[in-house]
Amino acid sequence: MSFFLMLNLFLILCAGVHGVPQVSWLPCQFVDEHVFLNSLNHTETQLVHRQALLQFGQKGDAPVNPHGITFLVTGSKLDLRRYLEGAEAEQVECEIYRFSTSGIHIRWPVKGDHEYNRWFTCTLKHTRGLFKVTGILRHPTDQPPSGQPDYHSWAPIEDRETLTTTVALVTKTRTPSVSARLSSKQKLHCQFAVDHKAPHITVEWQWHQYGRRDELFSYDSSTGQTQGSGVSLKNLTQGDASLTIPRTDTSHEGKYVCSVSVNPLSMKMDINLHIEEAPRVSLNVGPALSLQEGEEQKISCVVEGYYPLDVETIWYSEKLSASGQKGGVSRSKVSYSVQRTSHIRNTDDTYKLTASFYLTASLRDTGREFTCSVSHQSLREPIIKGFTLTVTEPSFWALYLAVDLFLVFIVCKMLPYLIRRGKRKSMQKLYRAALKQTNMKEEESLLH
Repeated sequence: MSFFLMLNLFLILCAGVHGVPQVSWLPCQFVDEHVFLNSLNHTETQLVHRQALLQFGQKGDAPVNPHGITFLVTGSKLDLRRYLEGAEAEQVECEIYRFSTSGIHIRWPVKGDHEYNRWFTCTLKHTRGLFKVTGILRHPTDQPPSGQPDYHSWAPIEDRETLTTTVALVTKTRTPSVSARLSSKQKLHCQFAVDHKAPHITVEWQWHQYGRRDELFSYDSSTGQTQGSGVSLKNLTQGDASLTIPRTDTSHEGKYVCSVSVNPLSMKMDINLHIEEAPRVSLNVGPALSLQEGEEQKISCVVEGYYPLDVETIWYSEKLSASGQKGGVSRSKVSYSVQRTSHIRNTDDTYKLTASFYLTASLRDTGREFTCSVSHQSLREPIIKGFTLTVTEPSFWALYLAVDLFLVFIVCKMLPYLIRRGKRKSMQKLYRAALKQTNMKEEESLLH
């Protein structure tokens, strides 16, 4: 055998070893149901939480915990561990519920020792919301159904009982909760698999919001017919039922439900879509503001382009040292009255508001930093915009200049009057002189 062939075989074996799921068991919460008739003869269901174990292995394996309920998942075409994407056991939450077929009995087309089955759903969720996997566990039994809805007479499960099961149907989403920006393309992931070939599968997508429900897409494998859009038929035949939204807007918010049915089994995967748009923040002043003592300035923090409405704006102030560093005094809210406008809706369904206050300059506030802090659910940390205030004393030369300008104004206003008055006095002197000369001539003529 050549070296390269041996090397290829070695790499294939290594890949196979790493591909084998490492999780051998998971602690689970088995949510059992106790159904009874109340005093009014109405059916009530009481949920009973019991500790259990989801154990992967072969039929006949000893339980890891012999003192608890064990759901032993044996080999089949489907292996739940393949859907955990390398997550560690401590990162996976496990819950098991009984599954009701509402009294319907259909022989499951997989070879087994028994004609009948009991069914359970096993949900595996990543603690950080990276995925959600739900599998239906088939537990063969020789007990035929009672002919009435099975939840009226669940078969009891003992505290130390081991139930040997296989996975019959599995669904998964890698997007249990999606936060999308406006006008973005979003793919809501939903995949499924069945443990036998050529199953009769029905796939549906629905949208729910505020009591409203819309049918988005449906597919029936027996006829090949589809209704609606958003799901690739080619991908669907390969077990990928993901829904694509070409361009999101606020009307796309809500809960999307991916349903996969193989009679008598049906599973639903909920995906929540939230629209989020981060705010843009600006101030009406620059990073450095200089005012004279006593001068007043309106300061505005403009927050715009955000969605949804839950935005918070807070004005803070903090004294800086002479070097521009924090002065050691704790940051506090500004003492001025801050006025906030209502949310103004923009044409793209985002919002805008302004938080303002009137700042009266005081010498003791020189070197103080004022910051506007904006928090929103789309932000990991608040957006901070601020400025540093410098306050100066009023200059006396400005007063002198004002006095000089006032005097010039007075002179300019009085000068025409003075000129007119001077002219009037000159005319009066000439008139009196002429009159005097006339009188003298008259007196001389009388003497002669």
